[in-house]
Amino acid sequence: MTDEVTIKIKAGRGGDGVVSFLREKFRPNGGPDGGDGGNGGNIIFVADNNVNTLSYFDSRKQFFAENGENGSKKNMHGKEGSDLNLLVPQGTTIFEDGKVIVDMTKVGQTFLVAKGGNGGWGNQHFASSIKQKPEWSKQGLPGEEREIKLELKLIADVGLVGFPNAGKSTLLSVISNARPKIADYPFTTLEPNLGVVKIHDREFIFADIPGLIQGASSGRGLGDKFLKHLERTKELLLMVSAESENPVEDYKILLKELNDYSKTLAKKRITVAISKSEIIDENRRKEIIGDFKKIKISPVFFSAVTKDNLAELLAEIFELIK
Repeated sequence: MTDEVTIKIKAGRGGDGVVSFLREKFRPNGGPDGGDGGNGGNIIFVADNNVNTLSYFDSRKQFFAENGENGSKKNMHGKEGSDLNLLVPQGTTIFEDGKVIVDMTKVGQTFLVAKGGNGGWGNQHFASSIKQKPEWSKQGLPGEEREIKLELKLIADVGLVGFPNAGKSTLLSVISNARPKIADYPFTTLEPNLGVVKIHDREFIFADIPGLIQGASSGRGLGDKFLKHLERTKELLLMVSAESENPVEDYKILLKELNDYSKTLAKKRITVAISKSEIIDENRRKEIIGDFKKIKISPVFFSAVTKDNLAELLAEIFELIK
C-alpha cells in the first residue's frame, strides 16, 4: 500500500490570442477580429471513498492539465482546457515545502491545487480610435506548477493495535467484510486493512495496522509509518495474545510505543483485549486477570476462532465509541 508520494503537477497553459482582420467580399478592409485564447485547465483533488491507496500517483509522478486552445479569426474564442480531477483517498493530506496545504478528510471534498493560465486576448481588444488596426495580441499565461507531497492517514472508528501474530487480522475477518491475508507467522499484514463492522444496527470502520515491535515509534519494522494511521481513529483496541508469557508487559510496551510516537495516541480511548483465549485454561486466565488488576485494568478475553465472547468485546467497544 502506497501511503506517501511526492509528485509534480502543472495546470494547463492559456491559449494565445490571435491577430486577424475581417476579410469579406464587400469589406476588404474590415476591422480586427482576432479571438481570445481559452483558459488552461485546472488541477483539482477530489476525496473519494472508492480509492484507498496512493499507488496511482506513485506509478506516474507527473500530472498535467490540458492547455487552452488559441483563438481564431472571426472573434472565435479558443476552447478551454479540460480540468484534471485527481481522486485521492479520504484522509489524504497535501503538503508543499513541509507545510500542509489541505487535509482531505471528507468524502466528496474538492480542492483546486493548481490554477490554469488565463487565455490571451485577440487583437480585437486593442483597437481604438487612434489605432484601428492593432497588429498585436496577448499570449496566454502559463498554468501553476507545483511539487507536492501526498500522505495518507486512514480514517477509522477503531484501530487494532498489537504485536505481530496477535490475531488482529483474524478478528477483523470474523467481525467484518474485510478479507485480510492471514497466516500463523509474524508480519503477515504488511499494509493497513479496513473493515466495516455492524454493532447494534450501526456501522463502524475498523483499521487493522501491521503488527508493531518494540522500537516501532522510532521506525523499527516501519512502525512509524504504520502508527500514523491510528492518529485519526476514535478508539484503539489494544490486543495482547494469550500465548504471551507476560501479557501485562506486552501491554506496557505497546502503550509506550503509542506514547513515544504521539502523546495524542496514548490518550485515546483504549479497550484492552486478550486474544486467542481458547488456548489457555481457567487458572491461566485468573493469573492474567490478577496481573492486570494490579494496574487497574480489566481486559476482555475473546477468541476469534471459536467466537467466544466476541459479542461482549464489541459491546464494550460500542459503549466507548457512541
